[in-house]
Amino acid sequence: MKVTDHIKQAKSTLVSFEILPPLKGKGIEAIYNHLDPLMEHQPAFINVTYHRSEHIFKKKADGSFDKVVVRKRPGTEAICASIMNKYQVDTVPHLICGGFTLQDTEDALLTLNYLGIDNVLVLRGDAAKNETSFEPEKGGHSHAIDLLRQVIDLNHGMYLEEELKGPNGTRFCPGVAGYPEKHFEAPNMETDLKYLKEKVDAGAEYIVTQMFFDNSKFFSFQEQCRAAGIDVPIIPGLKPIYTKKQLSVIPRTFNVDIPTELSTEILRCKDDKDVEKVGQEWLLTQSRELKASGVPVLHYYTLGKPQVVADVVGQVF
Repeated sequence: MKVTDHIKQAKSTLVSFEILPPLKGKGIEAIYNHLDPLMEHQPAFINVTYHRSEHIFKKKADGSFDKVVVRKRPGTEAICASIMNKYQVDTVPHLICGGFTLQDTEDALLTLNYLGIDNVLVLRGDAAKNETSFEPEKGGHSHAIDLLRQVIDLNHGMYLEEELKGPNGTRFCPGVAGYPEKHFEAPNMETDLKYLKEKVDAGAEYIVTQMFFDNSKFFSFQEQCRAAGIDVPIIPGLKPIYTKKQLSVIPRTFNVDIPTELSTEILRCKDDKDVEKVGQEWLLTQSRELKASGVPVLHYYTLGKPQVVADVVGQVF
């Protein structure tokens, strides 16, 4: 079922979760162990991230180096199918520009379609670890809107080979990312909203936000979106803080602010066990306020601490 259909049919706020594929060398049981404490809360859908390939250099016997492509977290398509089969829940694979040619993208979309997956979250993706800024794959997309247009074209049965006019187009419900504190590359919020509106006009059917820790920033973002003519569902993304280290890692990695009240409480904690309690209570307060405001879905980034999220969701729903 499409994300938008879940929302239309719901009588109240839904819940969804986001997971990472396991690192190469770990099996699917790592995913199941992560999801098991979450599934009792009957999520409407599970997002599965996609991670681009990285380049590493291996030294040869003659002293020169070989450039080797590696992907540390492979298997998004297969993981989505496995989750659907085991838990009977819809999945939303992420689709990114980085590391994909246009042909790679088309093949991935067809594979997802064959698996009966109805949704994709369309993202540009981050720069590779060895790059200072995002560099597209040769023959790939530079911007999320171009990737989105390829998804929409395939929905209409338009393939890269112009002579192919497939009567059976795909049926993806594409979502895109939104940034309550603006994308770090956007010069200002107005420009960021302009780009977001262009994606919605191009066919994006819903928005999932970057994590935030101050609900007022989400509510402001939501108001600005509506004022800009963006009328698709906006799903807030939430994440617990559970270590002191995250006070510096999260702002640096995701370009979001952590409220003074929250950071002050965390800095008073004796250890990360205490931090987890503070972070969980903050997430609970955020979740209750957002649910009371009538958001369509509460989307939780569960990376690392599924039980923390499960405990919060159990108190909210």
